[in-house]
Amino acid sequence: MLTLLSLEFRKLFGARSARLALLVTFLLPLLWAFAPRLDELIQVKLTSGWQLPAVSIGVTIGYLLPLFIAVTVAEMIGSEVAQGTLAPLLLRPVDRTKVIASKLIVALSYPFLLILTTVVGSLLAGIPLGFGSFAGGTGLGPGLFVGVGQLSSDAAFAEVLRGSLLAGVVLMPVAALSLLFGVLYLSTAAAALATFAALIVMRLLVVLPDAVQRILLTSHLNLYVQQGDILQPLVLLLIYTAGFGLMSIFAFDRRDV
Repeated sequence: MLTLLSLEFRKLFGARSARLALLVTFLLPLLWAFAPRLDELIQVKLTSGWQLPAVSIGVTIGYLLPLFIAVTVAEMIGSEVAQGTLAPLLLRPVDRTKVIASKLIVALSYPFLLILTTVVGSLLAGIPLGFGSFAGGTGLGPGLFVGVGQLSSDAAFAEVLRGSLLAGVVLMPVAALSLLFGVLYLSTAAAALATFAALIVMRLLVVLPDAVQRILLTSHLNLYVQQGDILQPLVLLLIYTAGFGLMSIFAFDRRDV
């Protein structure tokens, strides 16, 4: 299993879509250091480098990060089918479940890698603003950017860490869904399109009653900034992830590739 995981991670970092996504998520936040209208657009006067991760995550988590995840994870299956490398692998004495499980683990780790590069790029862009104590909030804690008073560096770091981890969890179901479509369609383009289309359709279901809204995946993309009791939406996101992941394993075990 460790060998398969190592192989899948090498494939991930070797994929052009993954390298492009990691590069973009790292470089995009650096634009904030040269964006004179940033304060005007977000309607908040930024006073600390600890606030930039919230800006970067907020800008990208709605569409850009899901798009990157949908394409790269779909490619984990589709590119191997197109290149003819998946079928020979399955002819070897390798358990199919272990093959797809290793892909699933790597797919679920990919959102956290994208969030990591986003946060690192944001903190680099925030160097001119400094990382000392400041009056306000990080945008990822109580009071969002307004905060609840003076915030220390340690407390700001804790808020950024918590928000980043939750942002990764929010995107895990997207990765699992993309892998499922990859198994079903065996095509990178079809799987990525199906994943993004599913997310858009969920967003369009805002006309449905609140009871339905609460169980939609897209209703919880802002979980990373929520305070208080987040157990229910967190459990829902993990159920989505586990459900899509288990369906991927089940479908792959019975799929003729």
